[in-house]
Amino acid sequence: MAILKVDEIGSPVLSVAARRVDQITPRHKRLAEDMIETMYSTPGSVGIAAPQVGVSESLFVLDVSGHKKTNICHGLIVLFNPQILTASDPVVIREGCMSVPHLTGDVRRASQVVVKGVNIDGEEQVIQTDAFEARGLLHEIDHLLGKLFIDRIDGPHALFKRKRYL
Repeated sequence: MAILKVDEIGSPVLSVAARRVDQITPRHKRLAEDMIETMYSTPGSVGIAAPQVGVSESLFVLDVSGHKKTNICHGLIVLFNPQILTASDPVVIREGCMSVPHLTGDVRRASQVVVKGVNIDGEEQVIQTDAFEARGLLHEIDHLLGKLFIDRIDGPHALFKRKRYL
């Protein structure tokens, strides 16, 4: 396994929709393992999407275990080709991102979601969750759509210099 370089704002791969993964290959499994190691090696990180490591494919990893804002927690999630089935009850909360290392922003996102995708074993997985885990899923799905959290803020008044660095 390896810790991967994280692309930052301005990298073209972060602003295009990721390609669907039709078949999970050993390369995809290695990529997921490396993304997990990268996520866990970065203090404060709870997720990372393949475009953030320069791979324009529909895959992300997420683990909100132990985070103080977590209500429901599914542990480590590895998801290919995710789709949002339902999203409701939006709230505004501050977010950060490894690809936007010097800023945070107030982002309105649903606090209740149901997401469907394919896990690393190629099986369909449906995740129903809330609060921080819901926000994490939506944040990572945005990366797969070519969006950063700064694309979702209401304006410059909702953008802030990061006080703690990852």
